Amino acid sequence: MEQKFLKTNKNNFLEESVLNWESVQDNFKKSFGTEIYSSWLKNISLIKEYNHYVILGVQTRFFRDWITSRYADKILGELKKHKMSINRIEFKIEGEPVDNRSVFSNTSENKITDIKDSVLNYNRLNPDLNFDNFVVGRSNKISFLSAKKICNELSRYNPLFIYGGVGLGKTHLINAIGLELKDTNNVMFISAERFMYQFIKSIKKNEMVSFKEFFRKASVFIIDDIQFIRGKEGLQEEFFHTFNSLFDKSAQIIISSDRPPNRLDRVQDRIKSRLSGGLVVDIGTPDYDLKINILKKKINEFQNSFHEYPNLSEDIIEYMAREPNLNIRELIGIFNRVVAFSKMNKKPLNVNDCKIILKDVHNNNKVISIDKIQNVTSNFFSIDLQEMLSQRRSRPLARPRQIAMYLAKKLTTRSLPEIGRKFANRDHTTVIHAVKTIEKLSQDNSLMKKNIEEITSIILSD
Repeated sequence: MEQKFLKTNKNNFLEESVLNWESVQDNFKKSFGTEIYSSWLKNISLIKEYNHYVILGVQTRFFRDWITSRYADKILGELKKHKMSINRIEFKIEGEPVDNRSVFSNTSENKITDIKDSVLNYNRLNPDLNFDNFVVGRSNKISFLSAKKICNELSRYNPLFIYGGVGLGKTHLINAIGLELKDTNNVMFISAERFMYQFIKSIKKNEMVSFKEFFRKASVFIIDDIQFIRGKEGLQEEFFHTFNSLFDKSAQIIISSDRPPNRLDRVQDRIKSRLSGGLVVDIGTPDYDLKINILKKKINEFQNSFHEYPNLSEDIIEYMAREPNLNIRELIGIFNRVVAFSKMNKKPLNVNDCKIILKDVHNNNKVISIDKIQNVTSNFFSIDLQEMLSQRRSRPLARPRQIAMYLAKKLTTRSLPEIGRKFANRDHTTVIHAVKTIEKLSQDNSLMKKNIEEITSIILSD
């Protein structure tokens, strides 16, 4: 395919015309399915294309936020099938000017420390996750006040360790701290996963000196999902020394996790000791009142963004908040879903409409647990449950175990680390491998596909 190079700059970005957008859209339809494609992806346009970077256009801020939160990684993956060099995408609202400085900016001039690798730049501080739009309730009040206290008295409580379940607002809080401090401090914000990525990359390129210098120059170091370092000895060693270096120079360290420090299994005791040595606070499951307040906050944000009321009655708000098993991220997800259906149908919704839209969420009679999936799977293959969960790797045990992991990912809202813990504290990468293995086998093997369908039917029918 002919490439048209239009211009270059000092950062070696080349503006190109390579992608066949019609072909890309056809692949979107096949990969995402007709329903998702028609609702969300059909009207995405190609605004700018560079050698490693693509700017895509969407109609509204609402569509941008929804697509970014749900489909961005998969869209990037699809684009790479057409052009391997692409490693970063950005969504712009159509009609807004494109600022090339965002593409070609020199990160060394910014007060926020962004790793120059574009994949890692996906984890930049999000300006939308600030203190002003963090809704406070009984379950998160202590964590919120602790985060605010840190901003006013750096190094008073060091480290600040915030833990809680998936989707409860941990990332929002630590991101808000970064935003609050970025103007007067050298703030570094990164996930533990991306920290590992950069660590491995530096080893391969023999750049460990640069790696150490890069991470240890921060005055505020924020790392998300520290539980990711479990079982990774080399990564733990480097994190330990990075932590000590930052602590010794009184840099503020802020950490989030899905569990408290003393429950971080397969993590060195000396690391757990240091994580426990500061201020440890938790974020609990949101209660009904907090969910109501969050939904009302989202309605106000919608009105401010789109200058229209989203047509949600008090009955609908109460209905969405009534589900006890939803975390905050899931709650916002169903809010977006209901609003999207309302806008697409161009009419106000009632509670009955919501019941249909959210039937997969509000089906209290069929709450699917990982325990249930494990029991049904072990019974189906006539093997002992404890044997299936053991460390033995023989085929008669390993394959049912992988099927159970696959179904846990497909039929529950549990995160990969949560699923791994339910399978004798296995790492989330083991779960990923199991899901990919079963997906491939179910495509290639009719018996495997039939077994999965039968097990799923039993789980859903009970």
